[in-house]
Parts: sequence; structure tokens; C-alpha cells
Amino acid sequence: MSGNHVVVVGGGIVGCTTAMLLRQQGWQVTVVERNVIAAQTSGEASWAGAGIIFPLLPWFYQDAVNALAMEGASLYPALADQLHRETGIDPECIRSGMMIQPPFDLEAALAWCSANHVQADLNGENLWLPEVLQVRNPRLLQALKAWLIQHQVELKEQTQLMPLSEPEFGEQGVLKRWQTTSGETLEADIFIVTSGAWSFDLLKQTALSLEIKPMRGQMLLYQLSQPVLDHIIYRDGFYMVPRKDGYLLAGSTLEDVGFDTGVTEAMRVEMQAKAEAILPQLKDAPVVKHWSGLRPGTPHNIPTIGQHPHISNLYLNTGHFRYGVTMAPASAKRLVALVS
Repeated sequence: MSGNHVVVVGGGIVGCTTAMLLRQQGWQVTVVERNVIAAQTSGEASWAGAGIIFPLLPWFYQDAVNALAMEGASLYPALADQLHRETGIDPECIRSGMMIQPPFDLEAALAWCSANHVQADLNGENLWLPEVLQVRNPRLLQALKAWLIQHQVELKEQTQLMPLSEPEFGEQGVLKRWQTTSGETLEADIFIVTSGAWSFDLLKQTALSLEIKPMRGQMLLYQLSQPVLDHIIYRDGFYMVPRKDGYLLAGSTLEDVGFDTGVTEAMRVEMQAKAEAILPQLKDAPVVKHWSGLRPGTPHNIPTIGQHPHISNLYLNTGHFRYGVTMAPASAKRLVALVS
């Protein structure tokens, strides 16, 4: 299979993980990214998210979502260890646990945890999930990029593709080439779209039923001289995630504002109030960073992983909404199995 060439369109965590598995299978791989892979560019969900490796309230989701998320979570320790050993970059995959505070459906939560063999303990009115992992998104993406470079994966950064149109694949249903906005032509045996929130724009002329739209999430970052938290806390749609070096993430919003990657003072104030309600120690703590990312919003958090219905050599691995990082290893594994 070493002579076959795959172009992966999108250099986020889903795209890079997919490229890594393809390379391990012996494919020649090119990753095309509209910005710079692993750069902290406003807009991309891969580096902007909190890195909670768990479907926050799984008893609300369909079985397909939970199955993919939990499979992804189970693969993370080995993936992070491999990346750390082979690149020297530690993605900081930590079993920090998560405390879920009211309001939530305790009966449904306990029933789901029991049915799915997830350890859950009551701590007063709170639900303690000691097995929940977290990963540090920017470090994970840096490690994936380093691994791809080490293994001769071509990275075409700051390269944007034109929306796909019928002349590119014609009546035969095979995509031979894809044009970039700068006029370059990319050729490959297989094309895989992993472009997150931007996937629909690329495919809208050929996949009208693809339901993906950008959903903005704003985040705050605190830096504390003394740690005040050693586990993840989730309360009513808001979470706080401590990092090893004293940083503390707080977020996130869920806003339907198109491709607007700006941040707002109103949301900053609202998030600070929520953070301080959970941790009063943050009352006078400075916010050292405020940013946003665009998630690929989909109905019911269900991604699209599979072959294009009309183009035989075009595949999609996109639309993971809030759980792209969590699902990435499992969705890459499933997509690569289909391609192979």
C-alpha cells in the first residue's frame, strides 16, 4: 500500500490523528491545513478546547456518541505515551477525575455509569468520576505535528482548498484533483475531509445533507501562584480544568454566530462570575487570556465518518461538535479501517 497517496484536508487533532494512523498503515500522506498546524490561531477548536476526555453528561447522548467517545478515551493513554516517547513532547494525558455538581439527573447518571462500567461515587450532592482523563490540546497537537514530520508526512500549511464542484469528479464519481485558492492542483488516490467547522463550506455543492455549522465557544485562562484545584469540575454547562503548571481553564460558551471568532466582554464577565461561584478563590485572580474556538456543530453531537455517497475516493471524518478531541483516536481508527 506504500505507493498509494492520501490527502487529509484539515490539520486539527482529528486530521492529524487520521494522518498518523494512515502513515502507520503504510500510506503516503499529505495534510493540507488552511492555517499553521499547532499554531494558536483564533478559530480552530483543536487547540482552543479544554481537553476533557469524556462526554460531559453521557446519559443525555445517543449510544453512538458515547460509544465513540468512550472508545476514544480508552485509546488516549497509549497514544499520549507513544507521542511523548517518540517526539519528546508530553501531551499531559492525566487521570484527574471530574466532579459533577448539581443540577443534574442523579438517577440517570448513576444508571448510565453502572450500565457502562464507569466508576462513580457520591460526594454529598456531587457525582465523582475518578477515571476521567484530560489532555492538553496545544501540546497534543504539537506532538502530533512533530510525529508526522518525523515520519515523512507532507504538511501543506497555509493552503486553502476551493469548494469542491462537480467538474472535479464528473460522471465517474472519482475525484482526481482538488484545486487550491492559489491555483495549485492537488492529486491523490484518496481524499479525506477532516476540516471541522469548515467542512460544509468545502463540500456544500456535493453534500447538501451534511449538517455542520460553526458554534463558537469562549474560554478563560487563569494563572495561580498556588493550586486551588486538582480535578475537573462541571456545573450546569460550565467546566473548570486545572493544568499541571498552575494554569486553570474555565469555560465554555455555546454561541451560534457563524464564523465570528471574536470574544465579547459580556461573556467574559459572565464566565468570571460562574468561575468565582464555583471557586471563590478566583475572586481577585487575573484572567491571563480570553479566546474562542469554533466547534463543528451537528445535530445530537453525531459526527460523519465514512465514504461520500457519490464520490468513491472521498471520505469524511468531521462534525464531532464538542467531542472532537475525545473521539479523535476512535474516529480515526474507524475511518482508516474503511479506507483500507
